[in-house]
Amino acid sequence: MKQNKTILFNKVGRDILKKELAAEPFDRITASFYVYHPIENPQAFRDQLFINWNKLNILGRIYIATEGINAQFSVPEQNWSQFCEIMNSFPFLRNVPIKKAIQGGNSFYKLTIKVRNELVAYGVPENSYDMNKVGNHLSAEEFNQALEKSETIVVDMRNYYESEVGRFESAVIPDVEISKELLPEVKDILDGKEEEQVLLYCTGGIRCEKASSYLMNHGFKNVNQLSGGIIQYVNEINKNGVKSKFIGKIFVFDARLGERVSDDIISNCHICNKSSDIHRDCKNDACHILFIQCETCFKELDGCCSKECNDFFKLPIEEQKIRRKDPTQVVSRTFFDSRIKPKLNQKF
Repeated sequence: MKQNKTILFNKVGRDILKKELAAEPFDRITASFYVYHPIENPQAFRDQLFINWNKLNILGRIYIATEGINAQFSVPEQNWSQFCEIMNSFPFLRNVPIKKAIQGGNSFYKLTIKVRNELVAYGVPENSYDMNKVGNHLSAEEFNQALEKSETIVVDMRNYYESEVGRFESAVIPDVEISKELLPEVKDILDGKEEEQVLLYCTGGIRCEKASSYLMNHGFKNVNQLSGGIIQYVNEINKNGVKSKFIGKIFVFDARLGERVSDDIISNCHICNKSSDIHRDCKNDACHILFIQCETCFKELDGCCSKECNDFFKLPIEEQKIRRKDPTQVVSRTFFDSRIKPKLNQKF
């Protein structure tokens, strides 16, 4: 008799998964959580979590390391209570704050759980931080009060393309595009400010957790972080009827690419420079660069980042595959590259 093998990975094609997601007759709850807690066997925990969550048709992107877990996911509305039961079955996940997304929509189309060396790829030496000593967590109200003090320094702990579409107005924006560059850059920016009040914020809080510890380990005395990140901040101010000091939208790392917080549009189309804050993933499979594009340029270029990419995108699939084997025949990244940065003010 043939035995059923335990499924530990998704093997269904992306197009099929997207069609299945679009056809679902129920709503999903998109949420996230993180926790820094020692995990002795990340691979075994990863497999156990995949089995349990897959049974509930949970989709998402989850990272597990010996230092803890970072999860962004969507749960069928009718399975939320069962999801909570699974969370409670792991002692270290029992009281973890779970942040529900500000806006709905299809966020993930498959379940991906990966084991990594770090939850956030800062790549700094382990002796440069101590996760038992992190910055003071501030509620939305406390963060707003701190922002009103002229001597306070607020730092955006996200990548530049996230800050481009939304941020706290007075924030210092480090000019970095990958996490590995961030902590040394922030330390240099704050050099000489070791005695002053520092506020850190990020999307969900996890990047500030290690960043605050890193700064404290390097002599900063008054380090604070926005508890639960911008997502929890917006949920709190909406609940309490408080005006948001965050303007624009939050960049999110899923199919939605953003959640709107205020009506302010603070960025411009990378093609024509008109006001826009819509991030796109270039449709050219040989490019897939992330960029901002207004509706007019989106229609003119079929969702591609340039005419060159659009021309390549229109080629027959078989010809595209042949050309992609020869780097000289591939249109990739075109005029957008790592040297292109948004115009952001870096003032205290």
